[in-house]
Amino acid sequence: MSTLGDFTATTIDGREQDLSQYEGQVVLVVNTASECGLTPQYEGLEELHQQYGDQGLVVLGFPCNQFGAQEPGSDAEVASFCQKNYGVSFPMFSKVEVNGEGQHPLFAWLKEASGDTSDIAWNFGKFLVGRDGRTVTRIGPRTEPGELTDPIDEALAA
Repeated sequence: MSTLGDFTATTIDGREQDLSQYEGQVVLVVNTASECGLTPQYEGLEELHQQYGDQGLVVLGFPCNQFGAQEPGSDAEVASFCQKNYGVSFPMFSKVEVNGEGQHPLFAWLKEASGDTSDIAWNFGKFLVGRDGRTVTRIGPRTEPGELTDPIDEALAA
């Protein structure tokens, strides 16, 4: 069975990154968008990153333009938007597809490992991955980041 560390992804500044660098941490993987009604979740995601970072949580943002074309900008524009509007300091990656034939292998694995292989419904779908690199839970887009403290606490304690 695969773990998060078996995958690579391109960072928002164009570097290929081995996700094994997050082994031993609790990881919240989120597909994001800059022009969505849920975009203010960036603020809550940054708060989680700040609140739990010292305890071993890292948030990984993956911009996606598959839902209503709500992430139309270039990677540089996305990075600038996130920093300027929400002070995002957690790692951001290059735009990906999260559903369909072109989906990034990471998202195919996350869905399968969560036990729910249905398409991600919208921007800000979330997956919590434990310190062992295995998916803990899949979380819907409308769940606010602040509602994740209990599952994050549990994953950090495991």
